Amino acid sequence: MIRIQSVIGFAALTLGTVLLSMPVSAEEKPFRPIAGQFPPPEKAHAYRGELTFVDHANRRGSLRIQGEGTYFRNAPHPFAMLPYGVIRYQGAPAGLRDIPIGTVLHARGFLPPDPKLSSVPVLPVNNRNKTAGYSGKGIAPAENHLILLEDEPSFCQREGKVWKLQEVELQNFAGKIVARREPKIGGTKAEEETLTFDAATRIWRRREKLEVADLIAEGIWPASGKKALKDQAVLLGITWKPTPGNIFTRFHISDIWLDEVAMQRAARNQTETHKAFIQTRWMPGWIDAVEYGKFGTATITATLFGGMDESLYADFKKGANAQMNAVESNLKHTHGAYSPAHMASKGPILEVTKIIGGIPLGSSGIQIHFKTDLIIEGIRPGRNIRVRPSHWPNVNIPREEYLGGNKPEERFPTPAIFPKY
Repeated sequence: MIRIQSVIGFAALTLGTVLLSMPVSAEEKPFRPIAGQFPPPEKAHAYRGELTFVDHANRRGSLRIQGEGTYFRNAPHPFAMLPYGVIRYQGAPAGLRDIPIGTVLHARGFLPPDPKLSSVPVLPVNNRNKTAGYSGKGIAPAENHLILLEDEPSFCQREGKVWKLQEVELQNFAGKIVARREPKIGGTKAEEETLTFDAATRIWRRREKLEVADLIAEGIWPASGKKALKDQAVLLGITWKPTPGNIFTRFHISDIWLDEVAMQRAARNQTETHKAFIQTRWMPGWIDAVEYGKFGTATITATLFGGMDESLYADFKKGANAQMNAVESNLKHTHGAYSPAHMASKGPILEVTKIIGGIPLGSSGIQIHFKTDLIIEGIRPGRNIRVRPSHWPNVNIPREEYLGGNKPEERFPTPAIFPKY
């Protein structure tokens, strides 16, 4: 078998900002992802909104999406992550559990691959073009199955952009900043936006965590009044708060990263958080092919999903032992009564194959070839799996994160999951 070298991890995300930025004509035939294929990112619909609800165990939540109308009137819009959907927070891999409620996120979504199995409402395919009263158009797209969800600094880093600060205005440790989001170097000037901040806004400078009061004390910002900031380049964390004065769509700054060192430190911390999570829940992927042998033996070819830290992929090595378990579309383990390892198929990794370039968003570009002497029912071509190198921790995961006895009714919980008192 030919082994092809590759660049992995975040490289699977870069994928060409061009592809992620290409407009899609409203007249095009509606596109749905196909099982066993990573969908082309140029077919995705892009939108932005505030995270208002999270069901982290089922990889779904709700966004208050920015549309053409008054933002506060927009009802939260449910979304579900595709099994291979990538989440990034503060420039690093993340899970929904890592992102604070209120964070403004950028989404890339598709129509439900199979409407019958959707865990969120299935809407008419043209729903993003419908107008809803004062909320205007665009607040409830049918493309609610996401391949990419990222916060503002992650979005800016992928797009090669920064926020260039124009002016700050303060009174009582709060105020407004006028800024433009535009390319780091060159490019045309973007439209100016006004954002709010307050005494709770976190300011990061190299290894320091500062407050607005610190910048005032150092004379960098005025105690009151305005000051020009002359295109100071920063990265911003953005949330939304109700704004006085009948201003209905103005976003709020939660964090300011003043330099590269500060942003890198935030990313490292988030990376370590996510690495520890994946090592206990296992690496997700899907089955490309199964070659069946005798008496339950099989050789399995699986593609690992993308968006993880590179060190996690490096743990998958030829000759290493591993365990593989079937999971649902929300990546919940389906076999095992008390841990993923309970019923998982075991065996050696025969080969690790990597590809160069052209890695689709959602894929790591890495295939493993795994042999087991006892294949479980859920490991079939086209199905999702999680796989663990044997040196990763073998732990019992929380009850809400797996299906007891592979019961379909537990796939997405109903009120019946709550105890009876």
